[in-house]
Amino acid sequence: MDEDLAPDETAAIAPAIPGISGELSAAILMMLLEDGDATTILQHLAPDEVKALGKGMFEASSANETDVERALESFVASNRDLSALAVGAPVRIREMMHKALGNVRAGNILSEIEPQSSAPSLDILRWMDVASISELVASEHPQVAAVILSVLTPEVSALAISSLDEATQTDLLFRSANLRSISAEAIEDLEAILMNYTSGKAHAPDVALGGRNEVARIVKNLPRPAAEKLLRSLRKKDRLLADAIEEEMFVFDDLAALDAKALGTILRNVDADQIALAIKGASDVLGEKMLGTLSARAAQTIKDDIADMGQVKRTDVEAAQKAVIAVARQMAASGEIVMGGKSDDYV
Repeated sequence: MDEDLAPDETAAIAPAIPGISGELSAAILMMLLEDGDATTILQHLAPDEVKALGKGMFEASSANETDVERALESFVASNRDLSALAVGAPVRIREMMHKALGNVRAGNILSEIEPQSSAPSLDILRWMDVASISELVASEHPQVAAVILSVLTPEVSALAISSLDEATQTDLLFRSANLRSISAEAIEDLEAILMNYTSGKAHAPDVALGGRNEVARIVKNLPRPAAEKLLRSLRKKDRLLADAIEEEMFVFDDLAALDAKALGTILRNVDADQIALAIKGASDVLGEKMLGTLSARAAQTIKDDIADMGQVKRTDVEAAQKAVIAVARQMAASGEIVMGGKSDDYV
């Protein structure tokens, strides 16, 4: 390399690391750590960071060897200029001060020189769901509510006050804007309020369980005779519910699992305009498979219709796809085609 090149020019011609997002890189690195080390890192992150990193870790579970290599290269490159003095600095400084001066004198000095942040005991606010925070803000004294808003991220604070009337919002923002510091006594009062609230009133977010979609998946995985028998029994208890579950069992994308003969049989019983709309919103693979079951002339006509459509309403596409599935369900019920559910236990 030419030694006369300026530093900026040298950096410019350095080989670039193949692209990998920062989120995926961080998630891969977390997965490579020992569980204890990863847990320690998570304990120091904000709730939104934990959510983002956790989501990335699920995605990173399918990362290949190249992704791992890129993540490690990215980590080394981004930390090449990181000073060793910065690693764990706050903890080291506090420990040195306490050992040298004693707890009381060190505490007095650190209170003056240490960068300020919200009290650790108030971090519980960052983990509360927005509905509980909004209820707390609405029920407490405005000055207490203003402090709460100041501890939260701006995004969460905005959601928390969104349901309040304009006068209350204005008052809280005015008070928050005029906050400068909070006394230890005020912090203690707020801690007591939070302890009381979280032990009695606050609630964890509801967990989505069950529902028609989950039941449809269960029934769909049963042997076909058992599935049909269950649906008949459900229909006696609640016809609309049984119909909804059956509709969830067979969705438009399931048509991709049919053989060309069965799929062609279905499409011959569907209007051409509905087929065109349905294919308009289908995946490329399913769309091509559907067209492949038609005659060359019919397929070309539908392709032309789709090209002339331009943008269409999603509701129109969904209605057309439901019409195709309705025909498929009718034909499956009559035994003309076989779709969904496990095959019968016959050999």
